[in-house]
Amino acid sequence: MKRLVRSFSFAWNGIKKCFSSEPNFRIHSMLGIAVLTAAFIFHLSFYEWIAVIFFIAFVISMEMLNTAIEKLCDVVHKEIHPGIKAVKDMAAGAVLVAATGSVITGCIIFLPKILTLFKTI
Repeated sequence: MKRLVRSFSFAWNGIKKCFSSEPNFRIHSMLGIAVLTAAFIFHLSFYEWIAVIFFIAFVISMEMLNTAIEKLCDVVHKEIHPGIKAVKDMAAGAVLVAATGSVITGCIIFLPKILTLFKTI
């Protein structure tokens, strides 16, 4: 049990480190909170909630992985190296793919609700 608690402690430290040192992580986190707020306001269905929570977790996780890969690359090879640049670009691309998927999913879920709201005003 003690090992499990230590493991969670290390994970929580990683989240705190990302939040304190990575502007993009903070942006994704704040956008996630904004989307959760909108989800409460618009009374999402069960499956809409699943999609929203999945994409928030997915984008934030991808951002953390991107950060970890970049930090590791900087330790492995301090100078500019074409191979390291390719790895960093791919990791950043993974975040972009996740974020794009989340925006598209958000539009599918929220745009009809927003349009309905404006029609009733």
